[in-house]
Parts: sequence; structure tokens; C-alpha cells
Amino acid sequence: MKLIPIPTNRGSVIPFTSWVELGSSIKQLYNQPLHYLTDVQLKKMDQERLGAEDMDVRLDTIIHPTQAEATIWLMEEVHRHTSSPHHLLQLWEVDSKYHAFIDAIFPKLE
Repeated sequence: MKLIPIPTNRGSVIPFTSWVELGSSIKQLYNQPLHYLTDVQLKKMDQERLGAEDMDVRLDTIIHPTQAEATIWLMEEVHRHTSSPHHLLQLWEVDSKYHAFIDAIFPKLE
């Protein structure tokens, strides 16, 4: 993952209702995978909204889409450059469905 560059040209505003949905849109738009830990964190951020007063409000009306996308890319950069493979292995041993969070998108490295 360290070899895959974080996109620097971000010109589109992506509408979204949840963090997971925004993550999926980013993967498609930039044809890049997201780190396992980023996917897990997006799911947790959506779960944290459950029961909130504004739970039914579109997330892109609460947080500007460009700020939300920048948040995901910052999180992604941290995960790509600082995650321990040993820590990931420990997480995967506990999570039998970890493969659901591993992206099948493999961009060409130049």
C-alpha cells in the first residue's frame, strides 16, 4: 500500500449519505483501494451515528464533501505509512470476515 500514491488532484464533489458510501465512491472515482484499517474506521464512524439526533440527515449536508474526502485521504495516508503488518495479522485472526474489507482494486504502479 505504501507504493500507491495518494491522489493529489481532487476536483469533484462527491455526494454521500454515509462514510462507507463515500469510501466506496472514492475507490471507484480514483480506482484505488483503501487500506483495511481505513475501511474499518469508516464503518465505525457510521455506527457512531446510530441513535444520533441527526442520524437521518444526509452526511454531506452536515460535513462538506471536500472536507470529508480530505479526512478519508488523511486517514488513508496514516494507515498506508504507519500500520504494522503484525497488528493487521492480529486483527485478521480475530475477524473472520476481514476479507470483506480488503479491496479487489489493484492500480497499476508506475
